[in-house]
Amino acid sequence: MEKINGGVCAPQGFKANGVHCGIRKNKTKRDLALIVSETRCAAACVYTQNLVKGAPILVTKKHVADGYAQAIVCNSGNANTCNADGEEIAEGMCGLVAQHTGIAAEDVVVASTGVIGRPLSLEPMAEHMEELAAGLGAYSTEAAQAIMTTDTVEKQIAYTFRLGGKPCTIGAIGKGVGMINPNMATMLVFVTTDAAISPAMLQKALSENVKDTFNMVSVDGDTSTNDMVCVLANGLAGNEPVTEAGKDYAAFRKALYAVMEYLCRCIAKDGEGATKLLECKVSGAKSKAVARTVAKSVIKSSLFKAAMFGADANWGRVLCAVGYAGADVDVMKVDVSFRSRAGELTVCQNGSGVPFSEEEAKRVLSEDEITVLIALNSGKAKATAWGCDLTYEYVRINGDYRT
Repeated sequence: MEKINGGVCAPQGFKANGVHCGIRKNKTKRDLALIVSETRCAAACVYTQNLVKGAPILVTKKHVADGYAQAIVCNSGNANTCNADGEEIAEGMCGLVAQHTGIAAEDVVVASTGVIGRPLSLEPMAEHMEELAAGLGAYSTEAAQAIMTTDTVEKQIAYTFRLGGKPCTIGAIGKGVGMINPNMATMLVFVTTDAAISPAMLQKALSENVKDTFNMVSVDGDTSTNDMVCVLANGLAGNEPVTEAGKDYAAFRKALYAVMEYLCRCIAKDGEGATKLLECKVSGAKSKAVARTVAKSVIKSSLFKAAMFGADANWGRVLCAVGYAGADVDVMKVDVSFRSRAGELTVCQNGSGVPFSEEEAKRVLSEDEITVLIALNSGKAKATAWGCDLTYEYVRINGDYRT
């Protein structure tokens, strides 16, 4: 598997674009994105488990119920959530795509991100959809920028891999740096691939992978109303279609996992106000469920996140989060270490502190990527979670986010 450029446009048959249509006040910010395939695709999605759901999710669920789609349209700056006419607007966005591309409205995935509860008008999108469709091309940067809200950098990735001897490509773009605590099943990820795979196996791969990727990310512990991951597979690579579990399915799932994991790290590192990417690696758990629960508990801890911002090796906050996670853990067997490019430092063994140099700890924790290693020493299961530090800037951003 090889990393390449191109994002969602790297696979054969996909084009994308992003423009400013006027939803966002800042005219330098793109706010409307479109991704299309030249042929109909197998489609799979996972959605937020928040009971309050954006209207686009309700519409997308209907449109992909048959397992197929051909385009994705997404606006930023307005979540289209808790609006009386939300579904009508979301359907209208799909209708505009149909009008200007010839793709059936029922084959369009629709997504929105931004402020909740603010009315959304179709007018700016109607005025710019022709421009958006006409500008579809082989680069995904404009689309990646158009789905950003408080993100500071666009997030895109692509890999090549092989299925049945045929070269295939998978690419993705994503957004999300605040209100991030996905429970799939405001985070959006759109994945494209030219691999041939059935809708059922595509959904299986996505649903299995999300448990160890996006569901293991937390910026602030808030689950958005609009979280969605969508994968489109158009089959243009010409491989024998993947219709059952086996070698080719495993290869596809591995490639899909790679793009999902990459975007997890991107989203966590670009968390609102963040200065550090935090990674929590749990090993020696009695079960996968225990490992996931502990890793997510630590990465969500506000006290732990604040300590990492201050480069403070306050390992007691790690052990505290392990203890209240609600998992089957023997806290008297837990070891904790911190690791970064500057080195690795053991701070706790068998549930008790060990002597360490505060100067060395400061050096290790002053890097911009930090891993906390937690050995539960009670089994063989492991899991990884991703997050970021908690800073003054996070509070500033969210203190006036709506206004």
